[in-house]
Amino acid sequence: MSRIPPIQSLLAFEALARLRSVTQAAEELSVTPSAVSHRIRQLETQLDCKVFARGDFSLSPEGTAYLPRVREALAALQQVPGRQHGPEAPTRLRVAVTPTFSRQILLPRLARFRHAYPEIELMLQVTIPGHHLTAEEADIELRLGQGVFAERESTHLLSEDICPVCSPEYLHETGPLEGFDSDEIVARAHLIPSPLEPWHTWFRACGIGLPEPRTGTQFNDLGLVLDAAVAGFGVALMRLKLGQAWLDSGRLVRLSRESVRSPNDYFLCWKPGTLERWECAAFVDWLRQALRE
Repeated sequence: MSRIPPIQSLLAFEALARLRSVTQAAEELSVTPSAVSHRIRQLETQLDCKVFARGDFSLSPEGTAYLPRVREALAALQQVPGRQHGPEAPTRLRVAVTPTFSRQILLPRLARFRHAYPEIELMLQVTIPGHHLTAEEADIELRLGQGVFAERESTHLLSEDICPVCSPEYLHETGPLEGFDSDEIVARAHLIPSPLEPWHTWFRACGIGLPEPRTGTQFNDLGLVLDAAVAGFGVALMRLKLGQAWLDSGRLVRLSRESVRSPNDYFLCWKPGTLERWECAAFVDWLRQALRE
């Protein structure tokens, strides 16, 4: 039988994967930073693989696969025989996500999380994009912005490119809008406004001198913006990863082969200290890895 890695190495691996800082892991384990580094090298030597891929302590594919097993084993060792009465309470994790991100990006991948962490009872809540409002307090929250959130720690999750789109019927009625990159062409269309994805990003990239549209029905969810475009409201500015299903189904068509980087990215946020709970750290690690695949 192969030797089981030392418990000190497993604790160092779990702490470093969660905190992504040798100094913080050392403080938590009450050892020196060099001791943490030594224990990680010891673990990698015994496993004959790298568990961290880069200097920012992102997990390697092997480390990503190994971490859930380590956390499950450590959780089992913390259970004291004779002190458990009745069935064990599930480990609950509350995650607040925006509606369209949940439907289009998170839910199609969620079965893999449930398979990897069957002991975690995930409770999804809806958050209002741009306002960070939830019905109940969440452990982890998805936010759209530029990465500075008061009283929250965060990690970058996903960047997006944007492009103008409309329904095939609206394009037929309005006439050619190819490129959608000049004042003359844009002025012929009705622009669907949204504070979540302002038009000035596209205007600036194309050298368009028109003002930001201020009138018309506005929506506080990007999926509703796209549904409005399907219904013939006009031209919408689409986040391409988020809106891929609308393009694949033919409900919407791109008006330009070009795309522009959105100034707003997706971030996962939490209150300081939240990632000390293993289930919170596990979800953050899992979703970041899932979106890379």
